[in-house]
Amino acid sequence: MNFNMQSISWDTEKRIKRAKIIAEQIAHTAKLKKSYSALEFGCGTGLISFQLYDKLKDITCIDTSQGMIENLNSKIQQNKVANMAAYQHNIDDGHLLTPKYDLVYTSMALHHIIDIDTTLANLYKLLKTDGHLCIVDLDEDDGSFHKLEADFSGHHGFNQNQLKEVLGQIGYKEVESHTFYNDVKNIDGAEFQYSLFIAIGRK
Repeated sequence: MNFNMQSISWDTEKRIKRAKIIAEQIAHTAKLKKSYSALEFGCGTGLISFQLYDKLKDITCIDTSQGMIENLNSKIQQNKVANMAAYQHNIDDGHLLTPKYDLVYTSMALHHIIDIDTTLANLYKLLKTDGHLCIVDLDEDDGSFHKLEADFSGHHGFNQNQLKEVLGQIGYKEVESHTFYNDVKNIDGAEFQYSLFIAIGRK
């Protein structure tokens, strides 16, 4: 998927509405505090973080797509948001960010990553002791969600129990998850039902 190209038209009404629901779920599940420093991993154009920045001390947003980051930085400047910063960055390239965060959250990004074990372990390193990782992603499906993307090489959603096992093996504690969102996606004129889950674990 060419996210640099897609960044131009990413902020559709449907994605904006969904982002508001996801952000509310993250805020509720992670019990946000105004003192928290947060990191959004795979931030895209910042649709989630724009719903959360007024509830947090500061947010660092990272994504591997330069197009997405340029779009997000433009929105940050236009809206004069002082406590958000966005960078193009790949946490798996051996150059980890140095700050430690109270909260790391990610939405609809993990299923694009083949080696999730390495990524989840690197996110663990970025958390403060007792900090939380919050994941929102697709429940496991038959591949229909990405049917039209011929170059898609990630995961067709996740089995929540299997993901919780992976998180536990890395060191995350008190891992919990549940499905909270159901919707339909139009694929070749047919409607495909999908659902999203939220998982949270503590360092």
